[in-house]
Amino acid sequence: MEQAKNIKLVILDVDGVMTDGRIVINDEGIESRNFDIKDGMGVIVLQLCGIDVAIITSKKSGAVRHRAEELKIKRFHEGIKKKTEPYAQMLEEMNISDAEVCYVGDDLVDLSMMKRVGLAVAVGDAVADVKEAATYVTTARGGHGAVREVAELILKAQGKWDAVLAKIH
Repeated sequence: MEQAKNIKLVILDVDGVMTDGRIVINDEGIESRNFDIKDGMGVIVLQLCGIDVAIITSKKSGAVRHRAEELKIKRFHEGIKKKTEPYAQMLEEMNISDAEVCYVGDDLVDLSMMKRVGLAVAVGDAVADVKEAATYVTTARGGHGAVREVAELILKAQGKWDAVLAKIH
């Protein structure tokens, strides 16, 4: 895929992308989310290959913050109502253009970002409007390997996948 060849930054939404979209709240009001281990590996291999990964999410969550730290995601933005604001800041800091960014989303709040980036990705179970705005729709559902699928797509397009396999063996 041509748009994936020059990607330098992958920005992920959380709920519905890194998770299956469910938020479990226990009797004490404590939230929890499920993250897919294969998606985590996707984030790690992107970073190993020199592609930065960021999270922009509208909610604040200790579980998400912990997962971002675990994956060494330094560009972590939570409680964001207008996702284009930290996005513009990242473009400036990294000295990159819209064409060098991939955004992965699943719901209507992601449309403003998807319309700006070079590679707009919708997870397999995204809402119809998001799928229509996407350059690529994953086979995998959110929270079930979609991020890993995006990582492989980008790294294969950039000719870096074989190096990943060589490092892992």
